[in-house]
Amino acid sequence: MVRYSKEHKQATRQRIVETAGRRLKRDGIDGSGVATLMADAGLTNGAFYAHFASKEDLVATAVAHQLRDQRETLSAVAPGRAGVEQIVRAYLSVEHRDSPGDGCPSAALLDEIGRCADATKQAYTDGVLAVIDDFATRLAPENPQSVRTKVLSVYAGMVGTMQLSRALADRQLADEVLEQGIQNALTLLDATQQS
Repeated sequence: MVRYSKEHKQATRQRIVETAGRRLKRDGIDGSGVATLMADAGLTNGAFYAHFASKEDLVATAVAHQLRDQRETLSAVAPGRAGVEQIVRAYLSVEHRDSPGDGCPSAALLDEIGRCADATKQAYTDGVLAVIDDFATRLAPENPQSVRTKVLSVYAGMVGTMQLSRALADRQLADEVLEQGIQNALTLLDATQQS
């Protein structure tokens, strides 16, 4: 029996989480079996249980990882109002819409996360609130809690806009929905800053 170092095991686990995150966002939680998720990582099914207790454990871990990555991406954006607009425009972009595997887990998986076990819902809640809190800090640095619920509501609108744009067969209409979503989000966020 071959013994792998702790570093090798951690690197393998990380590879599984990253490839699973992309596959889950592309094909959904229910549309992604353990065999497929492991094959994406270049591993066999047998290796799965050395890293995760269940598929649900992997889903919760992948969702948390995806939201952490999203938060890191957002933290690299310019501060203040310019950064807020940059975030909104990037989120509601054609590129994001057309690349769900590389995009936001909320836009790709929200309906399925709502049907997951509590551990996945908690991982999602913790991750999305960290994203929202970072966003709120940009808008109200002296009191981010004062705008948290408003920012969460704007985020929900952005997620819904992305989901609708992805679902529309009419490409021109889908593009118009994204552009209107940008205007709506910026108007609401500007109102949040003034209140």
